[in-house]
Amino acid sequence: MRVPRLPRPRSLAGQLFAMQAVLIALVVAGYALFTYVSDQGQAEDAAVRQVTAVARSIADAPSVRAAIHTPDPTAALEPYALQVMRDTDVDFVTIMNTDGIRWTHPDRAQIGKRFLGRIGPAVHGHTFTETYTGTLGPSVRAVSPVEENGRVIGLVSAGIKVEEISARVQDQVTALLGVAGGTLLLGAVGTYVVNARLRRHTHGMNAAELSHMHDYHQAALHAVREGLLMLDGQYRVALINDGGRELLGLTAPDTELIGRSVAELRLPAPLTGALLSSEPRVDEVHLTASRVLVVNTSPVSGGERRGTVVTLRDVTELQSLMGELDSERGFTQALRSQAHEAANRLHTVVSLIELGRAEEAVEFATAELELAQALTDQVVAAVREPVLAALLLGKTAQANERGVELVVSRDSRLDDGLLPESLPARDLVTILGNLIDNAVDAAQGSVGARVTVTAYASDAEVVLRVSDSGPGVDPAHADLVFQRGFSTKPAGPGGRGLGLALVRQAVSRHEGTLTVAESDEDGEGGAVFEVRLPLRSAVGDGR
Repeated sequence: MRVPRLPRPRSLAGQLFAMQAVLIALVVAGYALFTYVSDQGQAEDAAVRQVTAVARSIADAPSVRAAIHTPDPTAALEPYALQVMRDTDVDFVTIMNTDGIRWTHPDRAQIGKRFLGRIGPAVHGHTFTETYTGTLGPSVRAVSPVEENGRVIGLVSAGIKVEEISARVQDQVTALLGVAGGTLLLGAVGTYVVNARLRRHTHGMNAAELSHMHDYHQAALHAVREGLLMLDGQYRVALINDGGRELLGLTAPDTELIGRSVAELRLPAPLTGALLSSEPRVDEVHLTASRVLVVNTSPVSGGERRGTVVTLRDVTELQSLMGELDSERGFTQALRSQAHEAANRLHTVVSLIELGRAEEAVEFATAELELAQALTDQVVAAVREPVLAALLLGKTAQANERGVELVVSRDSRLDDGLLPESLPARDLVTILGNLIDNAVDAAQGSVGARVTVTAYASDAEVVLRVSDSGPGVDPAHADLVFQRGFSTKPAGPGGRGLGLALVRQAVSRHEGTLTVAESDEDGEGGAVFEVRLPLRSAVGDGR
């Protein structure tokens, strides 16, 4: 069974067009009706004024008074009345005596008969007007007295037929309807153009569909965990979802964020620069105070730049896991290298035994074991925290592979169980591991390449210090080295400029301090990075 398809509701643009067309038609029709009624009244008033003026002019004419005193007034007055009718565009001019007997009339058969209508006020010296049906039909007429020496000697009536007045109004209404029709057509065309533009912007959707689309839009914004930020053409916030506010650390309500410029959000400078860029950004890593974000930006254009769509992904945990993976990879490489070295040493021992030099073989093996055990004992004795101890052992092997000596200073002392839960070992690995990697990079290739690590704890804080024998840090770059993307070395396959930025982020998260200065240890120069992390801040502020 085929279900009949219901007609699709008219689009919003179509509804607005219909409403505007009806509104314009009602306005034009109302104006036309008002103008018709007004013109009708104005035409009647104009006719009254016209016939009154004609009647008074004839009554005041000396020739008319003179003709009245003649034995045959009709002979003199009839031609005069007909001439006045033609000149003044009235339908009749009737001159009569005070008894209402006509001396003139357009229809000569009516001459000598009594005037139809009132004459009383005129007989008493007053001009008046009225609408009356006479021999020519309904007409608007004026009756005026002909006076001589204060005495009424005759009467004059001038009139215009009502149908003539209606004909004049009809001509005006016809012109008005033409103007109204033109106005309606022009309004319809303008409305169609406006609504065609609206139809393009609404994609032909009706009001219900737009409402549903808005509901879906709001639901999607709040459901998506990734951050979404939309900027207008002036780089002001046009829209931001809950995820975007959380990832960017913005606590202000939407009503305060919408319309604000990106530069006013107090985001890190590199992130602000990425958001203000007119070029698209793809999978760029940026750091905020507590998060590592992957930022993608895409400009919105439609013939002109209309704004930017920004997506934000939180990769803080992923970055931490990648750091741990890098450490594990380093451990693996170190073990592989140690295995290779152990194999070489074992071959040496075997060869010495085969050559009959057993004592030398024992001495060689014992010396190697003592060297390896000494290194392990040195690290474990100084740093008993197992995660950091494993990190230092692995980094020592890695540094050795790159020709750099990594030593743990005698001032180091970090016992197991000393660190509170508020200071996880993972963050210490991030801090110390990146500082050591940076120091090894700086010291590699220098004369007597060396990295010195100091780690100790007091009752109030944990101190991590890493110095190297490299070229040092330019004082002008003392703050820039901690910004994401800054590096004095060319970018490698994995990119540079992120390690120290991660260190600063972790230090800031624990309300610690991070400084860099020139190392004066043994006169070797280089740089020294020092981190101080409070141990009791989490307890002192009640958290």
